[in-house]
Amino acid sequence: MTEWAFWGCLPFLTAALFTDIRWMKIPNWITLPALVAGISLQVIMNGRHGLLLSLCGAGSGFLLLLIMYFIGAVGAGDVKLFAGIGAWTGVLFSLQVIVYSVLLGAVVGWIMILFRREAGRRVRGMLSRTAGFLLLRNTDMFKKGQGSDLLRFPFMLAVFPGFICAYYYF
Repeated sequence: MTEWAFWGCLPFLTAALFTDIRWMKIPNWITLPALVAGISLQVIMNGRHGLLLSLCGAGSGFLLLLIMYFIGAVGAGDVKLFAGIGAWTGVLFSLQVIVYSVLLGAVVGWIMILFRREAGRRVRGMLSRTAGFLLLRNTDMFKKGQGSDLLRFPFMLAVFPGFICAYYYF
């Protein structure tokens, strides 16, 4: 990844950070231009190789976050935004951003749980559901309370620093 790709992608991530914090949503007016601009500039700067790099990056970012979307870990805006990140930066960098974002997301989640003083209740619930599954082979225990019990926070709180960490360590 070149430095111009990092700096070109950063304004889209900044806009996504603000909208995600404010409304818990990343709108299409951020994600679609990020994808189109990433592909276009890669083609302008690197020709056919840039097109291949951009399409592979967009596809990998999109597909991995799509899996997380089906699990319920991220929203659809995050999926489309990672397609844009991949279009700007390519496969390897977008994979690094995903790894750092997931790790930082876990840290943010635990900080929120500890701040709300919910750690004991959540750990007990997780252990009881896991024990119920292992002992009784009952998968319904994992579905119980799924909508209300999930911790929700703007994933961009983890993606933005994850993007910076990936750039710093790439």
